[in-house]
Amino acid sequence: MKSSPIKLKQKLSPKASAAKQKRDTLAAKTPLRQKRKRENQARGQRSDSDLHHTKSGMLKRVSIENNRGNFGRGTKNE
Repeated sequence: MKSSPIKLKQKLSPKASAAKQKRDTLAAKTPLRQKRKRENQARGQRSDSDLHHTKSGMLKRVSIENNRGNFGRGTKNE
């Protein structure tokens, strides 16, 4: 398993961590996720905003604060 410089808040056992890594890898390889990654890379990322995929499939630039704060709804209930 690769070591990440980002320390996660989740304290997972080695078995749970391996299972999560497998799930995350499978999720990253779905056709939709690969398409979105291609779009993001082609569009380019600026340091003052994030790219956000809307439900209609369009890309729009939003502030980092709004995107990472779940547009005012917070992230506790995701």
